[in-house]
Amino acid sequence: MKVFDIHTHTYPEAIAERAVVNLGNFYNFVPEGKGTYNDLVSQAADNNVGGYLLFSVATNAHQVQKVNDSIAALAKRSREEGFLTVGFAGMHQDFPDFEAEINRCEKMGLRGVKIHPDIQGIDIDDPKLLTLYEIVAGRMPVYFHIGDDRPQYRYSEPKKLARVLQMFPKLEVVAAHLGGYKAKEEAIEYLAGKPNVYYDTSSALWYQSPEEASDTIHKLGTENVMFGTDYPVMNPASELKLFSRLTLTDQQREDILWNNAIRFLKLQE
Repeated sequence: MKVFDIHTHTYPEAIAERAVVNLGNFYNFVPEGKGTYNDLVSQAADNNVGGYLLFSVATNAHQVQKVNDSIAALAKRSREEGFLTVGFAGMHQDFPDFEAEINRCEKMGLRGVKIHPDIQGIDIDDPKLLTLYEIVAGRMPVYFHIGDDRPQYRYSEPKKLARVLQMFPKLEVVAAHLGGYKAKEEAIEYLAGKPNVYYDTSSALWYQSPEEASDTIHKLGTENVMFGTDYPVMNPASELKLFSRLTLTDQQREDILWNNAIRFLKLQE
């Protein structure tokens, strides 16, 4: 089956090694990938990967435009190399003009926004971000990191995303890591069944048994779940091995691996 990797982080070659080390330190683990676009796509053929969603996290306002220029260039290059690839913009709560940057990113071909509340140190429902949601609601989706089991990182709780969705019913979102990382019960309680909410499998299969992960996916709705590696956290071979253990029909596997992402991103094959 064809694979669309909906959750990948890539960094410029000059800073990739440092960025991957910092990522590992933040989450206390050793990432599998090198964090570069070249390393990511070098694994495509062996794993039947035909498309990517590329993004990166802006850890301060000064990084926003550099991040977005880099992602736009990589997404363009990836499409020229034959991949069905889309880029999402990074945004930071202290950036001075959300609308101007969203307009600029649209012109560069970026089709959504990525927010990582824990790394950026801001609650999903913080008033600083509400203007951004108002600008993009009904226009482009927002991709959120969701969930953390450490008490000092409660910025991305599923219930906070549920509050945002109540305020902005036209906002389309992805709740990464099956909607809550290790807070899967909260994800099911607060997010399951809500319109305009998609999920990805990234960084959410390794800590659950195949039975538990399958149950979570079915409760969230297989039509709303997309395959992701969270590269460089995991390489595609590792994540696909975990995915292969899930209890799904062939059609559900095909949908999660490819069809749901194509529909979510409104792509033409």
